[in-house]
Amino acid sequence: MKNCIEVNGIQLYCYHGCLEEEALIGGEYIVDVYLECDFWAAALNDELALTINYVQINEIVTEEMLKRSKLIEHVGQRIITRMKKEIKGIELVRLKVWKIRPPINGDVKNVAIIIEDTCK
Repeated sequence: MKNCIEVNGIQLYCYHGCLEEEALIGGEYIVDVYLECDFWAAALNDELALTINYVQINEIVTEEMLKRSKLIEHVGQRIITRMKKEIKGIELVRLKVWKIRPPINGDVKNVAIIIEDTCK
């Protein structure tokens, strides 16, 4: 049996980007997290300690997103690295970071990166 946890639509205002203006003005970002793990024991026993805490996922994403980077690829990798290090029981993690209305000389709704990594 495969168990999955998703924490989607984490909305943040951050200052990522290669342009100086992005460091000053900032922009909107959305982060989606998908985890594969075994939460069978938690499902049977109704115990938070037996699964992954959504609060911890949100805290890691928020803390890393608030550290300025030029590239969302870099921020995404930092988030993945911390999750793998700090959250026990992850078998696979997929992270999507959306940059809303990027300044790329066009009418673009968003750009996004996706990183997927196994934790075995």
